[in-house]
Amino acid sequence: MEASSHDGFREFVEMRSTALLRLAVLLTGGDRYAAEDLLQIALMKAYGRWGRIEQHEAYVRQVMYRQQVNRWRLRRHRAETTVPVLPDAATGAEAGAEAELRIALWAALGRLTKRQRAVVVLRYFEDLPEAEVAALLGCPVGTVRSTAHRSLAKLRLLVPELGPEGPKERIQSLGYMPKEVQR
Repeated sequence: MEASSHDGFREFVEMRSTALLRLAVLLTGGDRYAAEDLLQIALMKAYGRWGRIEQHEAYVRQVMYRQQVNRWRLRRHRAETTVPVLPDAATGAEAGAEAELRIALWAALGRLTKRQRAVVVLRYFEDLPEAEVAALLGCPVGTVRSTAHRSLAKLRLLVPELGPEGPKERIQSLGYMPKEVQR
């Protein structure tokens, strides 16, 4: 790899690694260590092709999505373990209510199936169109639609506090990442 490409890769990692780690945490269901591994694998794959990649972040994200889907397919026999991460103490009644809602939403996301969580993260956190989600997950657009519908219905049952506007808007507006990941 040329020195300029190496420097470009280093700058990319310094600038975007926090946001990419947040995505990885969402994809792994809150498992910080698995998220770090997922991001590391994606960055290693990108490093080898860095000079030939046109859209660096899009490439790294796609590698992460596909790598996580491959992990899910290979680990179907393993039970999923989620660990709730509590936010720092909030001040005021409104902040406390929002913190409780974040915790409930975080726990509810952990109770979704792996595919449901991937669809919710890609559609509503990443705000990707259905066709792009389908391409990333290697499934038809109809599957993405039906999975999103079932996922949101399950989130409504698990977290009724989301209110009438529904999980889609609350997921995007809450910024529900735990403080540990936001740093």
